[in-house]
Amino acid sequence: MGIPVSINVNGRAVDADVDPRTLLVDFIRTHCRLTGTHVGCDTAQCGACTVHVDGRAVKSCNLLAAQANGATVLTIEGLAAANGDMHPMQAAFKECHGLQCGFCTPGMVMSACELSGKLTNPTDEQIRDALDGNICRCTGYHNIVKAVKSGLSNMQK
Repeated sequence: MGIPVSINVNGRAVDADVDPRTLLVDFIRTHCRLTGTHVGCDTAQCGACTVHVDGRAVKSCNLLAAQANGATVLTIEGLAAANGDMHPMQAAFKECHGLQCGFCTPGMVMSACELSGKLTNPTDEQIRDALDGNICRCTGYHNIVKAVKSGLSNMQK
């Protein structure tokens, strides 16, 4: 027996009956068919599933869809402008080559976007600390840090 949920996802109301055990990440991927939010570790360690819930970056594998009932969720797909232009943070990851395989990138970008109101001119160490809950197995983080710095700068313009 499902429970009704109503979640605003990327500006669109999504109503569904879900199993009470449905994770938000599964709701996003299955019910909304938005596959940019990745399932990585299923233990809230890697950050690949990071989305914004009511403006705050959260790991969607650690939250039930029912807990997000009535919330506003922003996924990586919702960052781009309606005309398809990339969000400044997305563009910075592309320009600074802040990715390799790309699996962690959506979660990194979503976590990095949350920093715009918190860090105005961050050091590399502050960025690394802020992204501590996001794991990249490919890049060594050098270009990710560079991308976040550039993205934050462009977001503040």
